[in-house]
Amino acid sequence: MSDKRRTLLIVEDDPALQKQMRWAFDQFETVVASDREEAIAQLRRHEPAVVTMDLGLPPAPDDVTEGFRLLGEILALAPDTKVIVLTGQHDRENAVRAVGMGAYDFFAKPFEPDLLVLTLERALRLHDLQQENRRLAIQQGSALAGVITRDPGMLRIARLIEKVASANVTVMLLGESGTGKEVLARGLHELSPRRNGRFVAINCAAIPDNLLESELFGYEKGAFTGAVKQTLGKIEVAHKGTLFLDEIGDLPMSLQAKLLRFLQERVIERIGGREEIPVDVRIVCATHQDVKGLIQAGRFREDLYYRLAEIVVEIPPLRDRDGDSVLLAHAFVQRIAAQNGRGVMSLTDEAVQSIEAHRWPGNIRELENAIKRAVIMAEGNCITAEDIGLDMEPAEGGFEALNLRVVREEAERRAVVRVMARVNGNVARAAEILGISRPTLYDLMNRFGLKKETQQ
Repeated sequence: MSDKRRTLLIVEDDPALQKQMRWAFDQFETVVASDREEAIAQLRRHEPAVVTMDLGLPPAPDDVTEGFRLLGEILALAPDTKVIVLTGQHDRENAVRAVGMGAYDFFAKPFEPDLLVLTLERALRLHDLQQENRRLAIQQGSALAGVITRDPGMLRIARLIEKVASANVTVMLLGESGTGKEVLARGLHELSPRRNGRFVAINCAAIPDNLLESELFGYEKGAFTGAVKQTLGKIEVAHKGTLFLDEIGDLPMSLQAKLLRFLQERVIERIGGREEIPVDVRIVCATHQDVKGLIQAGRFREDLYYRLAEIVVEIPPLRDRDGDSVLLAHAFVQRIAAQNGRGVMSLTDEAVQSIEAHRWPGNIRELENAIKRAVIMAEGNCITAEDIGLDMEPAEGGFEALNLRVVREEAERRAVVRVMARVNGNVARAAEILGISRPTLYDLMNRFGLKKETQQ
């Protein structure tokens, strides 16, 4: 998050509570409003990412009508704004109603400032994530706009695709099913000098062996029973463009020799034909299998592999791409909700946690299907963990491992232990390296049960 203080709009008609909240939330640039009209004016002026609001507002503070009217106007004017509703201690019914309308969360008065700050920070992170995702999704002119990621490894792969796109080399994409191999292949084609030619894709595992040869190389009229006319194969159709051979590891050995000859000579013969036909096409292939293991097992030709694998790109599974499952989930929610006329929808914290905890063995394809089902099945505009319907098998450490306080404390503990070991227990030097005061370091050591002579 940026070092710049973020704007928080506080809608509260009690001046004393206004002052208390401004003091409690001094890490934010707070602006306040006492009634609905002033709140709307502040919303338009400052465009805050997060709003806290009391449902009881003038002219009738004991009635929630004005509060719900304001909530509806905020969600209509700034649907991405995260609204946290403050309610009476026993007013759960109105709190649930507010969340059903689209509020991000609710807190009962009196509230614990530290707990509310954590919720505010989570709301800001969600807002920023959705804004970044929208920016990535609407990029114009980028052939890799379909690759939504913040993972350093995937970003390096995107840069690699951009580099090799202009080179006349064959590219092999390796990765589990559903990791986005065809998206990258299409991006490579769009970035290449062949972008005005056709992008032709064929799945070698989806076509029976006895039909795959004719699909690839075409056939002449009368070449076999049922060949009533001359038909071009996929290789010939892709002339001057790109041919994407998906699941190349399933290509039969008999066709591997014929494909190798084409790659060497750049000519084909249709089935039943005698004429050699020159074809200018770029080959991009993909597989989820271990090709080198297939070679050792005698199921894939080594010479064909080296023809196809001039550039090899290994795509990591979704579970190894930090943060991408949630980033993609938000993108799918927006797109699928729009396609199905569901308006503005969002994921609850519990839904985000379930997405982060799941291993996604089916990768992006499984995630997209889960979000599509959840968008259709959700009762309101907030998608819950139950709507997504994942088998909740907690990751190592359970949901506690997803708690920011727990993660932060564990990171602090490890840092203190490592630095104290490095400086041989010198507290003054350790505090200097950690960028904290000595009293703060002593407090951390006491909290974590570490002695001054810690050497571990």
